[in-house]
Amino acid sequence: MSRLLTTTVHISAAILTITRSPLYLSPSFFSPPHFTSAYRHLPKSYRSISVRAVDSSSDTKSDDVSSENQEDRSELKSELDNNGSLRGDGDYPNGEFEFEKAGAWKSFVVKLRMLIAYPWQRVRKGSVLTLKLRGQISDQVKTRFSSGLSLPQICENLIKAAYDPRISGVYLHIETLNCGWGKIEEIRRHILDFRKSGKFIVGYAPLWGEKEYYLGCACEELYTPPSAYFSLYGLTAQAQFLGGVLEKVGVEPQVQRIGKYKSAGDQLTRKNISEENREVLNTLLDNIYGNWVDKISQAKGKKKEEIESFINEGVYQIEKLKVDGWITDIKYDDEVTSMLKKKLGIAEEKKLPIVDYKKYSSVKKWTVGLAGGKDKIAVIRASGSISRVRGPFSSPSSGIIAEQFIEKIRIVRESKRYKAVIIRIDSPGGDALASDLMWREIRLLAESKPVVASMVDVAASGGYYMAMAAQAILAENLTLTGSIGVVTGKFNLGKLYERIGFNKEVISRGRFAELTAADQRPFRPDEEKLFAESAQNAYKQFRNKAAFSRSMSVDKMEEIAQGRVWSGNDAASRGLVDAIGGFSRAVAIAKQKANIPQDKQVTLVELSKSSPSLPELLSGIGSSVIGIDMTLKQLMDSLTSSDGVQARMDGIMFQRSEGSSFANPIFNLLKDYLSSL
Repeated sequence: MSRLLTTTVHISAAILTITRSPLYLSPSFFSPPHFTSAYRHLPKSYRSISVRAVDSSSDTKSDDVSSENQEDRSELKSELDNNGSLRGDGDYPNGEFEFEKAGAWKSFVVKLRMLIAYPWQRVRKGSVLTLKLRGQISDQVKTRFSSGLSLPQICENLIKAAYDPRISGVYLHIETLNCGWGKIEEIRRHILDFRKSGKFIVGYAPLWGEKEYYLGCACEELYTPPSAYFSLYGLTAQAQFLGGVLEKVGVEPQVQRIGKYKSAGDQLTRKNISEENREVLNTLLDNIYGNWVDKISQAKGKKKEEIESFINEGVYQIEKLKVDGWITDIKYDDEVTSMLKKKLGIAEEKKLPIVDYKKYSSVKKWTVGLAGGKDKIAVIRASGSISRVRGPFSSPSSGIIAEQFIEKIRIVRESKRYKAVIIRIDSPGGDALASDLMWREIRLLAESKPVVASMVDVAASGGYYMAMAAQAILAENLTLTGSIGVVTGKFNLGKLYERIGFNKEVISRGRFAELTAADQRPFRPDEEKLFAESAQNAYKQFRNKAAFSRSMSVDKMEEIAQGRVWSGNDAASRGLVDAIGGFSRAVAIAKQKANIPQDKQVTLVELSKSSPSLPELLSGIGSSVIGIDMTLKQLMDSLTSSDGVQARMDGIMFQRSEGSSFANPIFNLLKDYLSSL
């Protein structure tokens, strides 16, 4: 434990580095006063960068400008060419799913393909596809040997089932889900799309809350057993603080927070929530709650006032759910199965023909007539915390490893196979250097072909930093994004050392050599001044770079930065993202930017399939000693940063709503470790 506490900590939610390389701006950016404001805020040495612009249909005003503004504009505009722009005018295709019934010839071809399919890809005619949605859902494509649910495969299965003549309908089991609202929105959209095929989709929910009901009410029918555990009592947001704990053990966090909404440092320094953090959480909670009420109101044909009244009533009787029309009926699983047999004309004594999620994931889209076209679009998925290189305890699915991600980007850039690229981002950020290196590679890729960034649950700090390099950014309504701010600091462990009788002597050369090495004492005044100025400089770099990337004045970016986390909708209204939508819309926009007709099929090539590690193949992560060892290692990695600063969003936990796998790992690791002693 002493080793853990003698390390120096650097905590940063968004310390980013400006590199002298091309930026992407739309011509509208060069209209005053936006251009000159952002341009004058940059260091003079940075003004010599090459900037690239493309045609945009956004309006450009021709106001008169001062001679100083004209000089600034001509100085930078002379280095422009007509490459891609980060901002568009919002005139994007919606990518909405349209079910088209197969003609006679296509039906014949599909039947032939089914006859020659491999045995493990064959499905009995009249089968019901069963999907069990429970626990965590990853945005990565899973292999045959990987465990857990995959968002792209859930969505693809629903699309295949809509066209597969062997599938008569879908039976959806829904239990407690541990994922963000971005993934929930994507699944719900595909449930509604499947219903366009005319086939039935029935939901069964024995254990559910607001998030699970959000999916269940999109089904044609929803059933629940009489003993079901359900909770429709509303949503909560939580903020947790270690300030009091650290004070009791003699640890003093010395934190510099740049951006009044940057609350990552609050977890270490405060004992209660700040007004700024309260404002952010209230806004996010309002967005989630308002969206939930709106969608449920539309799905159930009820007024919003009725929905809110029901929630505030505190209903716990299953019978009332049926009477008030919240569910179709109260039935056990076997009763629903019998009902489906009757619907399909199957005798009660016979088994209902089913195909599960795992097996149906092996069915190729080609088999059901959904083969792509000649044009290929690469899909690169980036999920989890960002690190520069793989650590000793890392597994292939342990987050975004910059060196591996960059390798994929370079392969795509050098290949002539791909017409466009979609980068799916589901990350709260991480290592700032890694984020910057990936940003650079994405921008280089965008010089040769269209790049679209598609956000999932969260794309904040380092995650947003990656997205800024794309020519178009999409987010779901409730994606958590933004978080442009800086927090950095160290631990002063002097009092703790004194209590336990530990002594540490530091011999140094150089005035500031002990800036982060001397954790046995607080900062000297000159050290504290340097630390604060360094953090302020890092924030300005990040903010100015974000302003340029989004064709926005620095003053305007300052209003929406300051470490604030935004929902996708709010981010779109403030210019941080270009459009609201999921993966299908990202594909449509990629086709548009690659000049591929919307009605033309494309082949999506996944470049990020995860491979299970040996421990995962054998029995997963071990328990007892191995589990404790892993916990200590991860805890130390979370609390310390020997390689550099972090560009990370602090965990935001929404009870019975967010359930995000990106909640701050420190608390989970502490809890796991203490419970294992």
